[in-house]
Amino acid sequence: MRIIHCADIHLDSKMEANLSKEKARERNNEILITFRNMVEYANLNQIDAIIIAGDLFDTKNVSALTKNMLRDIIVSNNNIEFLYLKGNHDKASFFDDCEYLPDNLKMFNEEWTYYNYGDVCIGGILLNNNDRMIYNELTLNENMFNIVVMHGQTLKYINDDITDTINIPELKNKNIDYLALGHIHSYIEERLDDRGIYCYSGCLEGRGFDECGPKGFVVLDIDNHKLNTTFVKFSKRDLSIIEADITNCTTTMEAEGAIERAIENISKDDLVKIYLTGEVSIDAEIDTDFLNDRFGNIFYYAKIYNKSTLAINYKDYMNDISLKGEFIRMVLNSELSKDEKDQIILHGLKALTGEELV
Repeated sequence: MRIIHCADIHLDSKMEANLSKEKARERNNEILITFRNMVEYANLNQIDAIIIAGDLFDTKNVSALTKNMLRDIIVSNNNIEFLYLKGNHDKASFFDDCEYLPDNLKMFNEEWTYYNYGDVCIGGILLNNNDRMIYNELTLNENMFNIVVMHGQTLKYINDDITDTINIPELKNKNIDYLALGHIHSYIEERLDDRGIYCYSGCLEGRGFDECGPKGFVVLDIDNHKLNTTFVKFSKRDLSIIEADITNCTTTMEAEGAIERAIENISKDDLVKIYLTGEVSIDAEIDTDFLNDRFGNIFYYAKIYNKSTLAINYKDYMNDISLKGEFIRMVLNSELSKDEKDQIILHGLKALTGEELV
């Protein structure tokens, strides 16, 4: 049997923190298209079932486009079983309002529910404030290949009840071969016990810069109770945070060269944040606005932040009899942080030289 494990699709996300309304709408459509493309991948690669381990939607207000598209995808691919566990963003799902569910859509609820496919059993449950009884009530046949589906964050030990937290130690030695998890948006695979593993598939598409790195789904190949897993990178666009070291750069053009070297392996279809790092001379001319204009249209989204610090030898200004020296000494003797001092000195020196500040 071949199974896809995916999670955290977050259809109908806002995504307007970094993007314009137009691009946010486009990215939202791209997530829906990526989900449809994953189902097409399933058809081309003899996948029998798709496990959605929570957060298929991002909000209870699901658009008509998403409703119709998702229903049509499931109904038109009746050769594939869709097993769907609601996540913390799915508390109100449009499936709840359907008069009937497609025959190939299987749902999990707040009691353990099991679906058998030959010698493969897939069980799942919605977390309910981490009621410890759910772990005691899990019963699996040791002679079956057992997959368990849950949505939440794992903690090895829990002292207090925490909503949507999975107690991994309570799931050890329960005859689990594969624990399919959702909630964490990065791919993680670790041992559960001597018999099984647990895995977060991560999300299909990164939506913000807290979701950098490869995104996709996991393919399970199960043959005679033996498991092989493969992570399939599948996102249309990646998100990256890049550091460009501008140490020893004295002009904006030199900084531009440092950025170009840092991004040479990044696809122009991606979303990037670029942090300028290193130490620069107090007399360096680095115009971040110009650099944002220069690189802003190269990528799908790009934003540059100057995180560099000033290479200041404080002793050089201790006895400098000038307005500049007096200004720098005043700032250095303040209780501000080093980053704040650097920024004030940088802008102050620009003002002293007559440069217009924006």
